[in-house]
Amino acid sequence: MTVESSYVPIENYAVIGDLHTVALVGKNGSIDWCCLPRFDSPSVFGALLDAQQGGSFSIAPPETEGMRHTQLYLPETNILITGFLSVDGVGEITDFMPIKQTGSPPHKHYLIRSVAVVRGACPSERSLPRSRRD
Repeated sequence: MTVESSYVPIENYAVIGDLHTVALVGKNGSIDWCCLPRFDSPSVFGALLDAQQGGSFSIAPPETEGMRHTQLYLPETNILITGFLSVDGVGEITDFMPIKQTGSPPHKHYLIRSVAVVRGACPSERSLPRSRRD
């Protein structure tokens, strides 16, 4: 695999956020960009800019012939569903970042990921390589 082919095209990302920061979630199930706790903080996941050392959080089934990827937001929300459709089954990853409610204790930043098999068999692989920045 070449370095160029390890980057996801920017149009294959969707955004989730909590009004303080955002994460970019690829159609391949990988979070490749997220700065915490704010937009201007150092990146926790930076594979968007450095696929080899930037770090990411990936949950996805192994690629198979004819697999299709979809992304959509639940209506009127910032809850993202990434779908994986293959001849063996259908899997979904639901991603979101909860927003602090007025009057609640100080904000903690959460990135919630839920994995579900909707139909058939859809085994998933998880990867959380740490960022190797100086």
